[in-house]
Amino acid sequence: MLHIAGLIVIGVLLFGFIVFFHELGHFLLAKAGKIRVNEFAVGMGPKLWGFRRGETLYSLRLLPIGGFCAMEGEDEDSGDAAAFGNKPVWRRILVVAAGGVFNIVLGYVFMLCVLAPQSIYATTIVSQFAEGSTLEAAGAQVGDRIVEIDGYGVYTDRDLSFAMALADPKAVSMVVERQGQRVDLGTFAMSTRAAEDGQEVLAIDFYVEPEPRTVLGLLGRAGSDTVSMARMVVESLKGLLTGRFGLNEVAGPVGTAQAISQAAGAGLSQGFGQALRNILVMMTMITVNLGIINLLPLPALDGGRLLFLIWEGVTRRPVPAKYEGYVHAAGFMLLIGVMVLVTFHDIFRLVTG
Repeated sequence: MLHIAGLIVIGVLLFGFIVFFHELGHFLLAKAGKIRVNEFAVGMGPKLWGFRRGETLYSLRLLPIGGFCAMEGEDEDSGDAAAFGNKPVWRRILVVAAGGVFNIVLGYVFMLCVLAPQSIYATTIVSQFAEGSTLEAAGAQVGDRIVEIDGYGVYTDRDLSFAMALADPKAVSMVVERQGQRVDLGTFAMSTRAAEDGQEVLAIDFYVEPEPRTVLGLLGRAGSDTVSMARMVVESLKGLLTGRFGLNEVAGPVGTAQAISQAAGAGLSQGFGQALRNILVMMTMITVNLGIINLLPLPALDGGRLLFLIWEGVTRRPVPAKYEGYVHAAGFMLLIGVMVLVTFHDIFRLVTG
């Protein structure tokens, strides 16, 4: 029990670090743009600890479910020349976008750490088939590069794994590239295996070519894998909106911490290195997820603020601060409601699972 509790605490701290890095993006760009920052906080709710340096209060708050960088004149009019609202619109756009961008950059750094110890990387080029391969029976050949599965573009082995995980084993459509030409293999059934929950899932009955590690290859692979994870986030959001995925596929701060701790625990049996790698992969997904979601054009999120700023830049007329504040306040209340729902669901799964 103590071991599990320790892993969860580690998970919470790591999640807090991701949030801290997001807010750090806003903070650094604000300071660089000569914008007054009243408070830089990690966490939400009551203040546990803090100190003031210069104009800014630095604080740690009770609930590890977010954080904020409170800038002067961000949600109201201010006569301070250093207020957020009194700076040029392009500078404000950079400050608001910085949080999500920093998260994606952090994901790239994590991915570099994941990939650096590996001597070879998987590709999407078929190297050989297992005996009785359904993919071979569908017309695939050695040397084919898989480029599309069920309409989902495949550029990396992570794309390949993700598309395979979402595919219906009884009806998989696939497109390959052969000698520079796209070849449509049509729709066919693939081999299946029983998952841990008893469900039949797609079984990969082919092998792909390895790619040796080089310095430039590592840098490029880290970038392409980070982009792949960003695409997974977008595809997952589409699945939530269309009803393809339910609440069980959504995790809040508690579920996120549990997932990180489970990733660490699963790797411990194989050594510290594997546990660390599992944690880094999970944190890469989480930080990229946070970056993408925060840039969506929704009230109370960075993307919602960007939408208002872009409108101001195009029309040369800002939306009155009080009206924009109403929109963000309503969005914030909705966001808090969703987070509370998801958090309680996380706790229920943790207790009953």
